[in-house]
Amino acid sequence: FVVVVVVFKFHSASPSNSSFLLLLLQKEKLNYFKTVENVFFESTMGNLMQVLKKDGRRPQDEVFLDFENAQPTDEEKPVFDDIKVVLDQSVSIIDALKEYSGANQAIREAIANPSDEEKQQMAWDAVCPLVQTLKEFYDFSSQLENALPLLLRALCEEDPVQALERKQALAKQFAEILHFVLLFDELKMGNPNIQNDFSYYRRTLSRMKMNQSEGVDSMVVSNEEANRMSLFYAYPTPILKTISDTTTKFVTDNNEIPLENITGCLGSMAEICRIMIDQPDIARKFHNPGTISFCQKVMVGLIILFDHVDPMGAFHKKSQMIDVKACIKLLQASGHDDLENLLNALRYTTKHLNDDTTPKEIKKMLNV
Repeated sequence: FVVVVVVFKFHSASPSNSSFLLLLLQKEKLNYFKTVENVFFESTMGNLMQVLKKDGRRPQDEVFLDFENAQPTDEEKPVFDDIKVVLDQSVSIIDALKEYSGANQAIREAIANPSDEEKQQMAWDAVCPLVQTLKEFYDFSSQLENALPLLLRALCEEDPVQALERKQALAKQFAEILHFVLLFDELKMGNPNIQNDFSYYRRTLSRMKMNQSEGVDSMVVSNEEANRMSLFYAYPTPILKTISDTTTKFVTDNNEIPLENITGCLGSMAEICRIMIDQPDIARKFHNPGTISFCQKVMVGLIILFDHVDPMGAFHKKSQMIDVKACIKLLQASGHDDLENLLNALRYTTKHLNDDTTPKEIKKMLNV
């Protein structure tokens, strides 16, 4: 067969504004694009970030997610407003977690003096407001669990790259959720007081109920709530598990949305983050120094979610959706303050890293 391509190039003030008009004769389902500088092959469905898009533009030149200034369009606004109600609480949640100091001293004294009723009461009075805070964290994770499917539907019900380009404000909110999730779980893992306080609360509550103590009336969460919260906090990364399970459930419950759209959205967004970090000309578009760090966390979160919902996973040697090796190299070269936490997230919260199909080089890079 013969493929003829005629390329017209219109020059403008800057190379990024140049456009190409392509006439393409197709045979045997092969698409062949030729410009003056490069030759590209169109990939299969879902492998969107490896090649030219359908209109001939390179994603790394044209796809920019404005994580700093994106504002919702009229189309986005209904979903955006619903998500904003949830996200507006995230700053106070992080602040409360950073300030969480625990009741370690009061608990130690109560355990050391089991017959001292005053010390028992002091420990109980110290723990109860802390458990109320832990309940607020748990309740917020439930709000994220309910909000995430709204975003996934809005971003995945059409061509992923087109959705990300056109729905920048929703993509920004998705990124903000992922950033929050990784930050929350990092702080939670670094604070053993959370588990200690909650374990003490549950033990004391059980003892009070057995003794029919009056203190049961002052409990801040019921026994059933405490059981659910205990399962939640038992995971090292509880909110990451919540959104991973939510995303997996979204795939199962929404058969009308092609799986390729969902993996395409997650994979494309991860690659866009990588490109925005890696390409100096693009990175310079950001004005806030913290945005690069933000992109790194978001990229890791997207790799994790992709690995949970894609049948082959993110690390499979035949998977070309995300250049995981390049992502890891980029993280390792960044000197990110939370580098080890980000690498640990990839090591311990992904699903397929230890599969036999994961290249040895990637396992070596992550020391697994």
